[in-house]
Amino acid sequence: MAEKPLKRVPLAFALEAVPSKPAKGAAGGLPGSAPQPITSIIFLLERVYTMEQIRLGIIGVGNMGSSHIGNILAGKTPEITVTAAADRRPERRAWAEQTLPAGTPIFTEGSQLIAAGVCDAVLIAVPHYQHPVLAKEAFAHGLHVMCEKPAGVYTQAVREMNAAAEQSGKVFGMMFNQRTNCLYRKMHEIVHSGQLGEMKRVNWIITDWYRTQMYYDSGDWRATWAGEGGGVLLNQCPHQLDLLQWICGLPKTVHAFCHEGKWHDIEVEDDVTAYLEFENGATGVFVTTTGDAPGTNRFEVTGTLGKLVCEDGALTFWHLKEDERQFCRTCQQGFQLPEMEKLTVETDGQNPQHVGVLNAFADRILHGGPLVAEGREGLNGLLLSNAMHLSGWLGQTVEIPFDEALFLQELDKRRATSRKKEGASITFSTEGTY
Repeated sequence: MAEKPLKRVPLAFALEAVPSKPAKGAAGGLPGSAPQPITSIIFLLERVYTMEQIRLGIIGVGNMGSSHIGNILAGKTPEITVTAAADRRPERRAWAEQTLPAGTPIFTEGSQLIAAGVCDAVLIAVPHYQHPVLAKEAFAHGLHVMCEKPAGVYTQAVREMNAAAEQSGKVFGMMFNQRTNCLYRKMHEIVHSGQLGEMKRVNWIITDWYRTQMYYDSGDWRATWAGEGGGVLLNQCPHQLDLLQWICGLPKTVHAFCHEGKWHDIEVEDDVTAYLEFENGATGVFVTTTGDAPGTNRFEVTGTLGKLVCEDGALTFWHLKEDERQFCRTCQQGFQLPEMEKLTVETDGQNPQHVGVLNAFADRILHGGPLVAEGREGLNGLLLSNAMHLSGWLGQTVEIPFDEALFLQELDKRRATSRKKEGASITFSTEGTY
């Protein structure tokens, strides 16, 4: 790690990145918190102006890698500095040379960057099959790893990556930036605290990420079984599948209908409807596509004490005064509803997204703080994604856990006949798309 550089960073960003210790009885970080003692402010200022920094290498400077570089160069991650980058495409290496500070080493291969000894940690933002491969190499070289979603394409490779992380003892984080969204954090809190009662049903229709044919034509690896390993489930949906299992738990069975190339000239799925069953008898439906305009994003969880709905940037809680199961058994009326109140749920309003994940990553390395998402947790959402794919391929209900060797066998059939795409590599801005 860089030795206490005399780097000046914007004070506002620094104060956002360094959590303050609330006064007794005050809610930390929330509006209205009690003023901090002057000694705390002095400590913060000293830490801002003399802090250690993580030397980060960015592997892959496409859509996401370039976005991360922009945030870091803007001073939004004061405990991180970019000291190297790698990309196989000459035009992206040229962009990195023009964008990063003069003299920053630029590599063709992620493996070269990892072996160069110029970083403390790497951020992996390359096509999905390479995530576990590069992560294992980084751990073997004693580097910390932040991995973009998804963790990988198939669970066997991700289990190997998790084992390598555990053996290395290094910090391993997943870029599940949607876990920083105050609405989803509050849903997690309400469900796991028991305020919703026992879960009965979960429905998520997530169709508000329309993609054009140009998007799919922008890279030779995109939307192919050999290059990407899947479509909407593996590219757009890892965040939602992670949130679904994080908030509601993994289902025990999945029956999915995955339509391949329904709305675009691609070989992978761009329209999915899945039916889920959970251990306690709760059911769920997950619907997604990149072909709807306008789309919908509505996440609804029903329990025996009410219903939570997350939609249009707001969280609404219909809270029952009595558990619905008890009310159903004891009410003497045939059509009467349980007494309830409709609440607009207040949150802390914070949604730091990728910057929040990176600041937590640096904080874990330097100070032992919590990650937004542990790297090993990337397996859970991929289990759900793989189960949906396998169910669609076999045309039958799939149990979780499933036969992971069978999944890889079915995937390899599709990789063997995957189309070879040619064309220019195009990088798009991802700003405002998450």
